[in-house]
Amino acid sequence: MTPPAGSGEDLVGSTVRDIASGTEGELVAIRCEQLPTHTGALTWTRRAYIRPPGQTVPLATAPGNIRPPVAR
Repeated sequence: MTPPAGSGEDLVGSTVRDIASGTEGELVAIRCEQLPTHTGALTWTRRAYIRPPGQTVPLATAPGNIRPPVAR
């Protein structure tokens, strides 16, 4: 199955930037996970995981926050 265009799956394995935190790193995964809301009810949501250089623990963010890195 081909992921929908603009869903971020086409960027897995490439260097990306999280616009919310400014973090740059390798996009290691985009997953659909069940997470609790503020009321404790579980809801399905998509999360993207970016591993910054030199770190082992990836940062979780919304897939909509992923952009190509800023040219320097």
